[in-house]
Amino acid sequence: MTIHASAIIDPEAELAPDVIVGPFTVIEANVKIAQGTSVASHVRISGPCTIGENNQIDSFVALGGAPQDLGYKGEPTELIIGNNNQIREYVSIHRGTPKGGGKTVIGNNTLIMAYAHLGHDCLISDNVIIVNAAMLGGHTEVASHATVGGLTGTHQFSRIGTFCFIGGGSAVSKDVPPYAMVTGERGQMKISGLNKIGLRRNGFDRETIKKIDAAYRILFHSDLLHNDALDKVEEELGGNAAVDELLRFIRASKRGVVKRVKGN
Repeated sequence: MTIHASAIIDPEAELAPDVIVGPFTVIEANVKIAQGTSVASHVRISGPCTIGENNQIDSFVALGGAPQDLGYKGEPTELIIGNNNQIREYVSIHRGTPKGGGKTVIGNNTLIMAYAHLGHDCLISDNVIIVNAAMLGGHTEVASHATVGGLTGTHQFSRIGTFCFIGGGSAVSKDVPPYAMVTGERGQMKISGLNKIGLRRNGFDRETIKKIDAAYRILFHSDLLHNDALDKVEEELGGNAAVDELLRFIRASKRGVVKRVKGN
């Protein structure tokens, strides 16, 4: 274990033998850090917080702080971070709240860039990229392989679908469907296309991309009513795993989903 002499580690914190801790970092009680993780200088990690293997935590990061929720009364909620994540300078991630399930969860292989904030009870899946200064409201859910652009904000309880790409400076107030490229200010967000480049880079075959594209045309470019469009997609394209995920996501939406602007 390599711990700088100026770091302050609570005796109740549990660190694997090879964890690196930089100067002036504070690690409080009820924090567990697994092997291969490095924590740079001037970091504060509050508990309860569990951090997995091979994470890189950069300077001035604040992890596991109390949620910014007026209803929070000091209950023992937690932050859970998986493996192989990069958490860059000045990122802040808060613990959960009792009414939100008590956990904020970060998956594996995520890149959280500088100055981003992840609020209480956020659920971030694997292989997600959150770009500089993105601000995720409490209870936001981000599915695997999604990219959240810089300076983007999300409303509480927003859901961001798998393999979608949110342009920088956007304001997310509705659910973002899987595989979409979206951008726009609050109330004006729109689908600008299908994230075909991202799908190809991640091994989606041509036939699957064609079916997703066909589903999008029915869902967002036809004049069918919402439920009729969903039924038509299921009848004509159902059985494909990617299309079925799109249908599942939209049907589970409580806030409604981002759609295209007519004429585009």
